[in-house]
Amino acid sequence: MKVLQLCKKFPYPLQDGESIAIQHISKSLTDMGCELSLLTMNTKKHYYNTTDAIIPNELKHYKEIHSVDVDNTIKKWDAFKNLFSKESYHISRFKSDAFAEKLLALLTQNEYDIIQMETLYLSPYYELVKENSKAILVMRAHNIEHEIWDRITEQIDFLPKKMYLSHLAKKLKKFEVERLNKYDFLIAITERDLDRFKSLGYKNGCMSLPVGFDLQQYEPEYSAFKKSLKLSFIGSLDWMPNTEGLHWFLEEVWPKLKNKYPAIEFHFAGRNASTELKNIKIQDVHYHDKVKDAKSFMLQYPISIVPLFAGSGIKVKILEAMALGRVVISSSIGLEGIPAKHMKHVIIANSVEDYFESIEWCYKHPDQVQKIGESARNFLKSNFNNDKLAGKLVNAYQKLSNTHGHKQS
Repeated sequence: MKVLQLCKKFPYPLQDGESIAIQHISKSLTDMGCELSLLTMNTKKHYYNTTDAIIPNELKHYKEIHSVDVDNTIKKWDAFKNLFSKESYHISRFKSDAFAEKLLALLTQNEYDIIQMETLYLSPYYELVKENSKAILVMRAHNIEHEIWDRITEQIDFLPKKMYLSHLAKKLKKFEVERLNKYDFLIAITERDLDRFKSLGYKNGCMSLPVGFDLQQYEPEYSAFKKSLKLSFIGSLDWMPNTEGLHWFLEEVWPKLKNKYPAIEFHFAGRNASTELKNIKIQDVHYHDKVKDAKSFMLQYPISIVPLFAGSGIKVKILEAMALGRVVISSSIGLEGIPAKHMKHVIIANSVEDYFESIEWCYKHPDQVQKIGESARNFLKSNFNNDKLAGKLVNAYQKLSNTHGHKQS
């Protein structure tokens, strides 16, 4: 089975949830006997130098990798003009003539069985695919995109910004809903998201398939639990829900914690941090720039916090932390799609008081903290096994191909 995977950013290094999700599923499909090719945008924001033609080991399972430079930076004048357009500015930034030309060339030169679009932002190329290929078109929805922006808008107090983001979210929702039934098959990242897509009118073939993990790649190490308590956060710092949540924690929770527990430390990392975050001047708060290995970073600290109050889909960094046996303290929104139990696999905290009390509990019960981390890893092993999930997807694709073949004839 020949699969062409389309991505809106180069899926390397594996430092953000989307890149990890793309790498894990593509590697699993290859292990199951599929032939994977990748066509990806290489944006300025997440640029990866491909000029040396050195393929990272993590991507060597691909038969071919094609990368197209795309400038999708947010431009103030374009954003202003878009106010008077019906087009979604979120989507229009990913329209590229060069990417379309390369996609057309690949479709002309190859016969693919499956074309798998990673996220809604590839859907502007739907017509091009349908006009030039008999392949089954699959949308792998990492999130319900407009829901993220609805939730971000709810968190904003400044009225002009709130109105502007609300306007953008409405246009994004209109685009997302209008496109739904154009796909031959929809993969939602959680059962909750799948139900939501159905409520929005989706009627074609579908399945929910979370991100799978090979636990051999995630070896836990528990020595950090024996040391003085340190907290960590890692995530893309150019994604608004992450930065909003991080600022909330530093402004609302951290002062209270530091006042009662003077020895506490907080360490955070993530690419594309603002100058303000990079140069943060808060006692015992440390920013780590250019972290090469996210797993090694997380292993240094027993507790990983996720103060997320907007977003959608599944949070891969939470799953990574659980795979490494870390204790995750997260908001309910952060844990959507992860059926972990409070105080057994994770700790749920939705307010300043919740976070303070949860971290205080960890201080007072050090012996029980590591048990939650160990339980988290066992939970992940049972619920997010890569091989099982990949097998489900290959079976679904085989059934689709058989049905699609009958329809073509």
